[in-house]
Amino acid sequence: MSEVSHSVPNPKIDPSRRASSVRPDGSPAANDRIEIGPTTLAFSEWKEAGLQAPNLQAMREYRLARVRSELKARDLAACLLTDPLNIRYALDSSNMQVWILHNMGRAAFIPAEGDIVMFDFPKCEFLSAHLPLIKEVRPMPGFFFFVSGEHYDAKARMFAAEVDELLRRCGGENRRLAVDKMEICGVKALESLGIDIHHGQTVLEMARLVKDENEIKAMRCGMEACEHSIKAMRAAMHPGVSENDLWAVLQAENIRRGGEWIETRTMSSGPRTNPWFHECGPRIVEEGDILAFDTDMIGPYGYCIDISRSWIFGERKPTPEQRNLYRIAYDHIHENMGLLKPGVSFRDLTYKGNHLPEAYRKQQYAAKYHGIGLCDEYPAVLYPEDIPDDAYFADGVLEEGMTLTAEAYVGAEGGREGVKLEQQVLITKDGFELFGKCPFEKELLV
Repeated sequence: MSEVSHSVPNPKIDPSRRASSVRPDGSPAANDRIEIGPTTLAFSEWKEAGLQAPNLQAMREYRLARVRSELKARDLAACLLTDPLNIRYALDSSNMQVWILHNMGRAAFIPAEGDIVMFDFPKCEFLSAHLPLIKEVRPMPGFFFFVSGEHYDAKARMFAAEVDELLRRCGGENRRLAVDKMEICGVKALESLGIDIHHGQTVLEMARLVKDENEIKAMRCGMEACEHSIKAMRAAMHPGVSENDLWAVLQAENIRRGGEWIETRTMSSGPRTNPWFHECGPRIVEEGDILAFDTDMIGPYGYCIDISRSWIFGERKPTPEQRNLYRIAYDHIHENMGLLKPGVSFRDLTYKGNHLPEAYRKQQYAAKYHGIGLCDEYPAVLYPEDIPDDAYFADGVLEEGMTLTAEAYVGAEGGREGVKLEQQVLITKDGFELFGKCPFEKELLV
């Protein structure tokens, strides 16, 4: 076990947090606050739009309770999380999120009952000072090759010994530990100590499935920030602009409002819109091109805003083929959204609703619907023809408080262009509610 002090540093934030010194979400209105979050610009836009910010503390407590409920339902003593999005969900703890996605430099030990321990990147302990859910912070013995070289087995054994101590403290005879993602040497080190490892990603995906009122408020605020960013990108469309130029605007406007990153670079124009999934590049967008994009935006509070739109670049009127592609995509997502209400099974979502004409099925999008939260989340509802021998099927039913997107990509194999559209929705008591009001293209629907 490390001899470094394991106490959480004294927070710089005044714990009393008087009403006059806090922002609408309860975070301190101090220029040097510890936690990341929305900017003054974002708060002002949300106020003008009549949106309420989430109560951060209530949201944090709800999400942790969801995780612990899933652990108890599966008779798991604790979970050990290394995926930064799972850590963010459970504890609202964030540190170098994109870097940590490919360098396992943080971990959270969350018992079904008892104190939570955060293993953080060395010298970053102070980043948890504002999070009362975390009772102890320890330096993470990194056992990925970049920091440990060929000593990863020894480092993994050091880490496993600490986890073993924590598991005995909280679980007693229960040696069942959920782990989401881990280097092979870490898994072996834990198992060598008699720890019974279970699938932690299942625990977290099921916990993340149903959102409370504060998560929904955070997502509404995130959508507002995204739509302002889209408007700025559209205003930057002028002759000579490249795909990268436009994507840079979307990224910059997200950051200006306290957003965090964008998961992909899926913007393309003209012939690069067919097939889908080209990443934005240096191509100069030409008059009359379709410009299509998928936001995949991790906005304020870490929530993903995932909508897609397709535009005609410049003043040239759409061609009949462009209108046809757009109308098929538009009808597809709107008819399929009409199925969304509590009690509908994922299986029904697969087999019912709108299915694309045969000419467009080979290149249709990977999912007909998918869950959305801090990122793309469970379930991924596929098209019937994309489920080989029922080998994969998302089982379950829609519940109030779930959030999803309905997707469409329409582009014929060998065609010049394609159209991408996507809407984000909340499942309500009686059906669904759209997040946001980003318009569709009237000139493409006539």
